[in-house]
Amino acid sequence: MSVGVSWWTLRRRVLALLGVVGVLLLSVAVAEAVVASKNREYTDVLLMEVGPLRVQGQEMLNALLDQETAVRGYAVTADPEDLAPYEQGLAQERATAQEIRQLSAKYPEIVADLQAVEQQADEWRRAVAQPVIETTRTSGIEAGQALLTDETRQRFDEVRGSVAALQEEILTAREATARNVEQTGNLLVILLIVAALVVALAGIALLLALDRMVLRPLTALAGQVREVVTGDYTRRIAGGGPPEFQRLGADVDAMRQRIAADLAEVREARERIEWVNTQLQKQAEELTRSNRDLEQFAYVASHDLQEPLRKVASFCQLLQRRYAGRLDERADQYIAFAVDGAQRMQRLINDLLAFSRIGRLTAGFTDVNLNNLMAEVAAQTEPARQYADAELTWDNLPVIRGEEPLLTNLLVNLVSNSVKFRRPEVPPKVHISARLVGEEWEISCQDNGIGIEPEFADKIFVIFQRLHAKDAYPGTGIGLAIVKKIVEYHGGRVWVDTDVPEGTAIRFTLPARAEDVAAARTDQPAGTADSDVEGRDAGEQPEGTGTVGADADPDSVTEANDQATGAQRTGVARQGGSQEFAGGDAGSGSGDTGGMKEAVR
Repeated sequence: MSVGVSWWTLRRRVLALLGVVGVLLLSVAVAEAVVASKNREYTDVLLMEVGPLRVQGQEMLNALLDQETAVRGYAVTADPEDLAPYEQGLAQERATAQEIRQLSAKYPEIVADLQAVEQQADEWRRAVAQPVIETTRTSGIEAGQALLTDETRQRFDEVRGSVAALQEEILTAREATARNVEQTGNLLVILLIVAALVVALAGIALLLALDRMVLRPLTALAGQVREVVTGDYTRRIAGGGPPEFQRLGADVDAMRQRIAADLAEVREARERIEWVNTQLQKQAEELTRSNRDLEQFAYVASHDLQEPLRKVASFCQLLQRRYAGRLDERADQYIAFAVDGAQRMQRLINDLLAFSRIGRLTAGFTDVNLNNLMAEVAAQTEPARQYADAELTWDNLPVIRGEEPLLTNLLVNLVSNSVKFRRPEVPPKVHISARLVGEEWEISCQDNGIGIEPEFADKIFVIFQRLHAKDAYPGTGIGLAIVKKIVEYHGGRVWVDTDVPEGTAIRFTLPARAEDVAAARTDQPAGTADSDVEGRDAGEQPEGTGTVGADADPDSVTEANDQATGAQRTGVARQGGSQEFAGGDAGSGSGDTGGMKEAVR
């Protein structure tokens, strides 16, 4: 390839073509700007000068006619009031003449005709109008009318003829200006057509150049690459056309050579990867079997430990009742330690059994109304809330696809946890709310308790994980682990919101039903239990409610159920579908949110 051809690259060719087209279009644009300026100038003259001149010419004629009519009328009546149009016409004539002079500065012919009109008008007033007016005023009507002869009318006709000549000259100037406007407009159209032709020809030239310099070389290069793809790695690839494509062909051929050189290594690596994948698959199957065996072991172990532990606990309690006070103080203390240890072990085993049952024993998912579910949660947690003077509130909650017993267990754990981890001397307040986020319901449980540090936000969901001594807060430390397992079993996720100003907020997500998502997208309430499903944001919640609070170590379901023994639930129906439950005073607690509320005093 010669040096000249190598220098003439595709970029330079395209830039050269675009430069030529740009110069042509710029020339046409400059010509159009000049012609458009002229066209605008002629249009302004036509609209602002020649057009008003025609109007002023007619005004001049009307002013002269008013003067002639007023003179004739005065000669008939001799009434001075009939001369008012004469004076007005004279003033109008002078004003009109001044306006015509200003507008016709570029038209000397019009100025000359105007001077002729003014001269003849002055002669008519001097020879006819003034003598008639003076004669009528001094000698009477008959003397004045005697002066109005055919000769005087002929003199006024000459004035009218001068005005007609003036109007004809104005019309001639208007037609000349209109022709200039039309010519410049036609020239603009021609220049636009030229610009369109330049663009069209440039486009055609660009297409032809692209076909010759781009498409054909690329098609040839692609054909060679396809031959290599079929497995012919010895096929040499050579680029044609502009220098860029030649260099591209050389680069592709270098890549072909590198691929051919590495192909053996790739095949060997693939064999090694397949062997590793086989081993990983075996390990995954082994882990699945091991997890299944561990779950079975946890279930069996916790179930089989019930009978001997129950016997130990029973005999320890019997020993405590029968020999309490008969032995020394240290013996009574030892017996109390044994009874407490047996009871705590029984609670641990029950909680472990409940944890292992999640997802194993299932009745299938159904539509669960969380508003109705909260009534059951309120009943189960009523003794603990009544003891702590706690207030439980909730907004209108959605309908969820899930297992009702597991969801009840989930909410009971969260509410019990919030009531347990309360601040001293501060009545606990727990609020449940929900809002639709995308295709999931985000449900929140917020309290005004002791809160939790951000560094412990993940540890509280670990089974048997405690952040406080068992003497400070009772429980086994499995409640939130059960919550996490239930949420994940339903396809959601759970976390602690550490950005709340007071207390603790635990949020979890549950998949929303398709009809709820569709209704939300069309801004139509659907999928609620009694009214709107979507929970309020923080700014819309009533006083004393908020997002969830639950800290550190959760209570187990067993403990909550044990505390709920003998509990009695009372309900009062409220307008709007809301309901209030009270363990004490039925009227305590506010229901101004239109949601559900549980208050214990």
